[in-house]
Amino acid sequence: MTSPTHKAPTSFCMFSVITVARNALPELKATISSIDAQDFDAMELIVIDGASTDGTKEFLECLSCRHSIVWVSEPDEGIYDAMNKGVNLAHGRYCIFMNAADTFVAANVLSRVEATGMAADVIYGDIIKSGKFKRAQSPHNSHRMYYCHQAAFTLRHLLISYPFDIRHPLSADFKQSKQLYLAQHTFRHIHIAVANFDTHGISNTKRSAGLKDNISVIIEVDSLLWQLRLLPRLWFTYLFCLMRGK
Repeated sequence: MTSPTHKAPTSFCMFSVITVARNALPELKATISSIDAQDFDAMELIVIDGASTDGTKEFLECLSCRHSIVWVSEPDEGIYDAMNKGVNLAHGRYCIFMNAADTFVAANVLSRVEATGMAADVIYGDIIKSGKFKRAQSPHNSHRMYYCHQAAFTLRHLLISYPFDIRHPLSADFKQSKQLYLAQHTFRHIHIAVANFDTHGISNTKRSAGLKDNISVIIEVDSLLWQLRLLPRLWFTYLFCLMRGK
């Protein structure tokens, strides 16, 4: 493991912005630049690098000489394992995952979100996807994620209690959101565009595999009644994508 000494912030920290990367140095630089541009001080940046070989470690070493940043560079068991590591290093009240290639829509996103009052366990906004505005849905139990984790602020202690399940390599965030919803934790949709969403992630490029993992989550987490409501539509979409080679 390679990391500078981790010290708790000297003042109150509202947001921990956690960035996960592996061999994506140009994208990581864009993400960190977006985070660094925020006009909100009560935040910290945590970078979890999966032992990249493209100069990421050297970049983080240089960056930590000039910025307040906590980083780790070591092998991991996938993106969700890395995200769990980030949570365990965090000190913020809320965590948001802004992974390599994802960026904040504007420099005032965090200050606008904080101004809403933060009156929920999970607060989520909207995204910009492929240059187009995409509005999240109201909280409900669903067959898929109805918001993006790049636009979601979750209480850190809940992320500790409900860590990402790395047995679901494509749908651990879906399982976590379901667990929180079914345990009656509070969700709030705020009408703020939070993130420019990168569409090159594995869940977008391996559509049928992601749907299959969603099916596994529903079978694992939902009651039989909810399975009967949610699975037929999901199975149909999965088989359709499979036939199309997606």
